[in-house]
Amino acid sequence: MSRLWISLRIVLPAVWIGIIIGLSFIETPLKFQAPGITTPLGLGIGRLIFIALSVAGWMILVILTLIAQARPRESKSGWMLIGAMWIIMAIESFALRPALAARSDVIIAGGDPGESWLHYGYIVAELLLLVTLAWYLVRVTRRIRVA
Repeated sequence: MSRLWISLRIVLPAVWIGIIIGLSFIETPLKFQAPGITTPLGLGIGRLIFIALSVAGWMILVILTLIAQARPRESKSGWMLIGAMWIIMAIESFALRPALAARSDVIIAGGDPGESWLHYGYIVAELLLLVTLAWYLVRVTRRIRVA
């Protein structure tokens, strides 16, 4: 049974890394370059994409947390990385994304919300999440003992 848990500890973060790179860093900038996409339409699509990204991220994080309790149990450093993932996800989901949604509502309604650091903050949070996931993934793969 431990092979299953170890495999999931590798696969889940790797999939999550791929989802973040694909949606946050590839799809998001490219969508605004597509012919016929207006800013309000792009923001509406982006909102749906980031809701889906958040739901997928929370699901993977909950599963990863539950798996960390299986044998072999996660070490203290592994729990610290998982805790960091929880903090970053909470900041993104409960602080940054609602504020960005409010700004996009203003833009969709035809207003100008002015300058903001929120997009940069979200990019930094996504980069921190990627680094944390990669660090966790490297740590887990180094713990595998070849028989």
